Amino acid sequence: MRALDGALHCRQRSIMSSAAPALPPTSRLMIGRPELALIGITILWGGTFLIVHHAMRESGPFFFVGLRFGTATLVTLPLAWPLLRGITRQELGAGLMIGLGIFAGYSLQSWGLQTISSSTSAFITAAYVPLVPILQWIILRRQPRIASWVGVALAFAGLMLIAAPQEGVALGTGEVLTLISTLAIALEIIFISLWAGRVNVARVTLVQLAVTALLAFACMVPAGEAVPPLSWTVILSACGLGLVTALIQFVMNWAQRSVSPTRATLIYAGEPVWAGIIGRIAGDRLPPLVLAGGLLIVAAMIVSEIRFGKRDRAST
Repeated sequence: MRALDGALHCRQRSIMSSAAPALPPTSRLMIGRPELALIGITILWGGTFLIVHHAMRESGPFFFVGLRFGTATLVTLPLAWPLLRGITRQELGAGLMIGLGIFAGYSLQSWGLQTISSSTSAFITAAYVPLVPILQWIILRRQPRIASWVGVALAFAGLMLIAAPQEGVALGTGEVLTLISTLAIALEIIFISLWAGRVNVARVTLVQLAVTALLAFACMVPAGEAVPPLSWTVILSACGLGLVTALIQFVMNWAQRSVSPTRATLIYAGEPVWAGIIGRIAGDRLPPLVLAGGLLIVAAMIVSEIRFGKRDRAST
C-alpha cells in the first residue's frame, strides 16, 4: 500500500505556478523534504509484506487489519484528540472515504497474502502505479503532463520486469484479490489528493484509521472469520505495523500537500524494489530482470520532472 490537491486547490496552484518566476532547470529536479519523507515510508512499506505474509499463517485478514489499524488509531488519538472539537463534516467525509480505500486495499491485500508470497504481493500491488494518473484524470479532471505519462510508462515497464516470474503468471485467488486491491490503493491516493490543503491532517488521519479498524472488525462476522488463538506473532506484528501505519499515514497526508499525486505515485513505485531487497536479506534472490526493473523505476522518477513545453508547465 501505495498515496494532495483538490480540484479547486489544483487550479489555484496552476495560477500561482504560472505567475511565479521560472525555476532554474536544476532546481526542478531537486528532491525536497516531502519527497525524502515519502521515500522513507516507501522503504518501511516494502518491509511490511513479509511481516503480514507470516502473520496470515495464524490470523484471518480482517482481524489482523482491524488490530493493526486499531493500534494505529490509539497511537494517533493523543495527538488528534485536542483538535477533535473543531472537526467539520468535510473532514469526517474525507476521513470516511480515505478509510474506505485503506480498508479495501489492506484487507484484500492481506487476504491475498494467505496464498501468495510477499514478493508476488508487492509486485502485483505495484500495478496501481498506472492507475493513479488515469483516475486523477477521471475524478479530478487533471490531465497529467507528458513527462508524467512517460514516467508512468517507464515505471510500469520496470514493474513488469520486476514482476515477470520465470514460470509465468498464474492468476489464482491470491493474485486476483491483490490485483483488485490495487484499485482501492489508487483511489486512496486520489482521495488524499482531493482534500489535501483543505482539511486538518491530524483529524482526518484519526478518522481514516478508526474507520478502517471498525470496518475490518465488522466484516469478521459476515466473512465467518473467528478471533484467532492468542499468538504473539500476530499481536506483535499487528501492533508493530499499527505504529508504522500511523507514521505512514501522517507522512502521506503531510508530504502530499506539496507533492503531486503522480510524483508521489512514482516514489511509491519503489515499494517492490525495497520489498525485493528485504526479501533478498531474508534469503530470496534478485534476478537480473529485477535489477533492470529497479533502474527503470529510478529513471521514471527523474523523467517525470522534465518540462517539455508550455502545455506541460500548465499541467500537474
